[in-house]
Amino acid sequence: MMDFWQNFDWMLLLRCFIVGGLICVVGQILLDKTKLTSARILVLFVTIGTILGGLGIYQYLVDFAGCGATVPLLGFGNNLAKGTIEAVKETGLLGVFTGGLKASAGGIAAAVFFGYIASLISKPKMKKQ
Repeated sequence: MMDFWQNFDWMLLLRCFIVGGLICVVGQILLDKTKLTSARILVLFVTIGTILGGLGIYQYLVDFAGCGATVPLLGFGNNLAKGTIEAVKETGLLGVFTGGLKASAGGIAAAVFFGYIASLISKPKMKKQ
């Protein structure tokens, strides 16, 4: 057990926390300072992640921050892009329609399941306009 903590990459943990936190800060600023709804910000983040992932730019952030870059919505968009690119290489044009969903099926299923559980536990409120 002690060997685990000696080999633990504390700098990666710090980079993960900072990058993931900064992504959340940007989302919170968009919520507080604009009239964008959380759904529109979600779509914006996934779209930006998909574009950056498709261009190969987002991978540099993933290599730097690990799960601090893959867990937020930008990482989901990046995963969609990577899955689509791989599927197009394997199956051609059909991969455009199947690749992203195939690569992110586990995340989508988990989001639906845990979202349902959260809806049973909490009482949501509408955002004041």
